[in-house]
Amino acid sequence: MSAFAPEVRSRLEVDAKEIIARYPRSRSALLPILHLVQAEEGFVSPDGIEFCAELLDLTTAEVAAVATFYTMYKRRPNGEYSVGVCTNTLCAIMGGDQIFSTLKQHLGIGHDETTEDGTVTLEHLECNAACDYAPVMMVNWEFFDNQTPESAVQLVDDLRAGTTVTPTRGATLCTFKQVSRVLAGFYDGRADEGPAAGPATLAGLQIFREQQESDEGKDGAT
Repeated sequence: MSAFAPEVRSRLEVDAKEIIARYPRSRSALLPILHLVQAEEGFVSPDGIEFCAELLDLTTAEVAAVATFYTMYKRRPNGEYSVGVCTNTLCAIMGGDQIFSTLKQHLGIGHDETTEDGTVTLEHLECNAACDYAPVMMVNWEFFDNQTPESAVQLVDDLRAGTTVTPTRGATLCTFKQVSRVLAGFYDGRADEGPAAGPATLAGLQIFREQQESDEGKDGAT
């Protein structure tokens, strides 16, 4: 039996059973239920692993294997804001490496480490599929585009000061625990907030349409 307090376990069981009901096989619910326990504690604790195993009739080894495979699950307490800097090829050459290095020095922490005040966990990320706005950072999976070392420092300083921070696009910022609950599949009403694809994202589509219209014009002239 996991060591969650009775009232916590009771509440989690209600949510977990709702998640399990979405799937034809209970074990298929493991990923969202891991997000659910992460929303409770801010990481996937041994208690969280035991809870998942008991509920889904899995071994703790099976649950731990999944929790340690995916970087979105944290095995120690995460900061209120997970600040990720893309250091994949395009973002790196556009300044991502410099941004990450600057933040490490400014915050005094390295990859997957958290500031002493528990506010910011810093990590380098692989491609965010946002190369059109490189270099890109993400805070709790919300986009901050076209960043510089200076803007990145201002961003983390604002987060630590409790200043309202607005992503470049997408939903308003929420805490790591709150976004973990969203990833567990519980709608929070923010899905339609903020701008979505911008001009840089749509440039390729616009070029394709212009080329298509040009080709149709040529065909009509022959």
